[in-house]
Amino acid sequence: QVQLVESGGGLVQAGDSLRLSCAASGRTFSSYTMGWFRQASGKEREFVAGITWTGGSTRYADSVKGRFTMSRDNAKNTVYLQMNSLKPEDTAVYYCAAAARKFLVVSTNEKQYDYWGQGTQVTVSS
Repeated sequence: QVQLVESGGGLVQAGDSLRLSCAASGRTFSSYTMGWFRQASGKEREFVAGITWTGGSTRYADSVKGRFTMSRDNAKNTVYLQMNSLKPEDTAVYYCAAAARKFLVVSTNEKQYDYWGQGTQVTVSS
């Protein structure tokens, strides 16, 4: 069992930056594929970014490519999402997710992820 706790959300203005963190419990964190998803009000949850268990490969949604960077620190059991040049359309609840599989390519399908955090709100004002 893995527990995920997100932090770092908040209210910012367009163009600002935020860094989300997701701390995971469990000794097998380093073998998990990790992902960030988001859900805006009235919309379905969508993939944002993911990172393989080694940290050697990342994948991003087209809408955030070039602005967001995902990383992981296996020694700290933590993944990060650095969000730059934020836009009002980035407003959503952001969820951290873990897949107990060593994907060679990050999956964008939320059904492939086994564990989820409670989410952290990110609000970007114009």
